[in-house]
Amino acid sequence: MLAIVSAVLFFIAFLINAADIATNHTFTSTNVMLLGLTALALHLAGLGGGWTVRGRRR
Repeated sequence: MLAIVSAVLFFIAFLINAADIATNHTFTSTNVMLLGLTALALHLAGLGGGWTVRGRRR
């Protein structure tokens, strides 16, 4: 799940950079890219990998 989030954030950063869109100081392409890298690092660390259902064992 976090890998998809990071891919979307990278795409948004690419669009901001490629289209040369003027944004405020907190929503720059570099900041969005860093958010994507954070999400990717969390995904590689094992967080957000998926939900496991623990059933009852008899």
